Amino acid sequence: MPKVSVRRICRVLEVPRSAVARENASSQATPTRRPPGAFLVERIRELIKKHPTYGYRRLWALLRFRDGLLINKKAVYRILKAKKWFCHERRSTPRPRVKGRISIASRSDERWAIDVTHIHCGSDGWGHLAAVIDCHDREIVGYEFSLRGRAKEAERAVEEACLSRFGTLRPQGEVPVVRSDNGLVFQSRRFRAALRDYRLSQEFITPYTPEQNGMIERFFRSLKEECVWQHNFRSFAEARRAIDRWIEHYNEERPHQGLGYLSPRQYRERQQVQLVA
Repeated sequence: MPKVSVRRICRVLEVPRSAVARENASSQATPTRRPPGAFLVERIRELIKKHPTYGYRRLWALLRFRDGLLINKKAVYRILKAKKWFCHERRSTPRPRVKGRISIASRSDERWAIDVTHIHCGSDGWGHLAAVIDCHDREIVGYEFSLRGRAKEAERAVEEACLSRFGTLRPQGEVPVVRSDNGLVFQSRRFRAALRDYRLSQEFITPYTPEQNGMIERFFRSLKEECVWQHNFRSFAEARRAIDRWIEHYNEERPHQGLGYLSPRQYRERQQVQLVA
């Protein structure tokens, strides 16, 4: 073969050099991806056993910020896909268009959301959990778990929230707005009178639109996926101990994607430091 440059050959044949370069690049063998280390795969397996409902993003957050491993999200995704460790996700269904009243807040203690969910407690029947969440830092500021789901139990959850955040049942100055659905518990005379005594204002979402109270609804889903549905409670006392531990884990340790993979308590502490600075 004559020693002629590729440029001259392309000029004579009137062929662009870019076409020749692409052909040469495609003919080269693509390098194989290096398989992940056995340590990383085993560590992900351990995290999945402890948190079976976590997705690849939250698993990555635990590896990156708790274990200190320099790894990206795509690597965790590839491992989960190769091992078929992805958890089932529910399909999103069409929903009616409603007025956009999302349950977010620009600061802590600006808006609280409250709701009640029901948990089976074996021989003791059904337990009722009333919980109050801060719509800014996502912390559970108060809750009451009992065998009766009355306005009295919802009032106790609000009492715990006031004592936790303000140290008193009648806070002064700017107080939170308490958002809830239109259930009988929250429309009862007792509950509404209690909020007035605590100097808290109340607002209701549009009927049949639980997405407007999405913060507390999402918390209940996480509670059931990561705690309740992982157990078969035989009594109310057993369910209470497990729920108490999980809520403490949620506030103190559980990484939250909406908070930059910080726990609610860590996020709140960081916000307070920034305000002081």
